[in-house]
Amino acid sequence: MSGVRAQQKEKTRRQIINAALNQLSAERSFSSLSLREVAKEAGLAPTSFYRHFSDMDELGLTLVDEAGLTLRQLMRQARQRIAKGGSVIQISVQTFMELIESNGNIFRLLLRERSGTSAAFRAAVIREIRYFTMELCDYLQKANQLDAEVAYMQANAAVTIVFSAGSDALDIADKADRNHLAQQTIQQLRFIARGALELSDRRKRARKTR
Repeated sequence: MSGVRAQQKEKTRRQIINAALNQLSAERSFSSLSLREVAKEAGLAPTSFYRHFSDMDELGLTLVDEAGLTLRQLMRQARQRIAKGGSVIQISVQTFMELIESNGNIFRLLLRERSGTSAAFRAAVIREIRYFTMELCDYLQKANQLDAEVAYMQANAAVTIVFSAGSDALDIADKADRNHLAQQTIQQLRFIARGALELSDRRKRARKTR
């Protein structure tokens, strides 16, 4: 029975998480949600909420953790697609845009809470974005044989550009306009990638002549 209870508890916990995410929109941020609203959306009594989360802040931090995990899983999915052939940058941007289209609220949460009023939320979002950036940095360094510092600069710039494009994509309903934004983002990332390769090669040559 303990296994069944554990499964039921996890199922209910997931209902609460999904209920909170489903209520996020361009007009509603997490901070505007109430515990009662989330519980009602999940089909639970408000008292049942406290069996899974101590308060809304704990739920919010859990959502931020999930959003960060989703981003890292997204990158791994993109790598699997890249391994089958194709442009690294094009596949990465397409995969990211697919997330925006299918699960924009995950990304919307990160964007909003990064500059939100809660210091704990801001710190959590910054941590998750840093994890995402460092994982991308490691990949770029190994895949392109880049200088470590250059790989970090490229990863940091790429995340900034992609997050900005993602923010714009959330408010674009027209598919043609989204495709145009994706192509523009791809070109920007290619410019950065070329510059990173050139700078990395220059540094390697400079070290050899010392």
